[in-house]
Amino acid sequence: MTQTSGPIEVEIDGHVAVLTMNNPPANTWTADSLNQLKALVKALNEDKNIYALVLTGKGEKFFSAGADLKLFAEGDKAIAADMAFCFGQAFEMLSEFRGVSIAAINGYAMGGGLEVALACDIRIAEAHSVMALPEASVGLLPCAGGTQNLAWLVGEGWAKRMILCGERVSASQALDIRLVEEVVATGQSLETAKKLAAEVAHQSPSAVTACKSLIQHARFAPLHQGLIQERERFIRLFDTLDQREGVRAFFEKRPPVWKNE
Repeated sequence: MTQTSGPIEVEIDGHVAVLTMNNPPANTWTADSLNQLKALVKALNEDKNIYALVLTGKGEKFFSAGADLKLFAEGDKAIAADMAFCFGQAFEMLSEFRGVSIAAINGYAMGGGLEVALACDIRIAEAHSVMALPEASVGLLPCAGGTQNLAWLVGEGWAKRMILCGERVSASQALDIRLVEEVVATGQSLETAKKLAAEVAHQSPSAVTACKSLIQHARFAPLHQGLIQERERFIRLFDTLDQREGVRAFFEKRPPVWKNE
């Protein structure tokens, strides 16, 4: 599945897929690249050998600047509707990836560029990175999960500062408000993300999928429902080969060999 050309480049490294946005100069999103992202994540979901994915941007300045505003210059509602649909479909597919997704933010992450990072499970930012959702400054709003995911991660106050006041945050600020989980030196985000993604291979893929679903379920469901589902998903893991392998490997003092089944 390795692909080294097109708006999204793909490299498979063991159990990790590295997706690189490549639409210079600012790695902006188009309908084609959004549809490609959706198709890629769908394919990775179906590949039992893939346990994690890393998303980054080509170049040193931009992770992604989001959508090209030229698309909306004429005020065409049909174009706006098509792009909103493409954004939603792609980023929701990314959020629902059964494995672990890590954004390696290597520069400016603006608008849809930040929203795709918000759709990932973990965010690692380089020290020079800048993050913002500036849509309201041009009469628009974040329509790819920005208003929902940002508020969940950083709280209502900081979400309003960034979206309503147009405040940009540095990597260090992003770490302070829990928008990102780690800040690394310039040029180190991809390798750091790949190392973290490789660690996922030590976990049961079946258990990771179940745990991720439960964690994300907590965003909108009452606690008592989550506790019930937690017990139910625990029992369902006993229908998997990975559960038996994991316990046997522990007692046999050897690394488990996962089947993702």
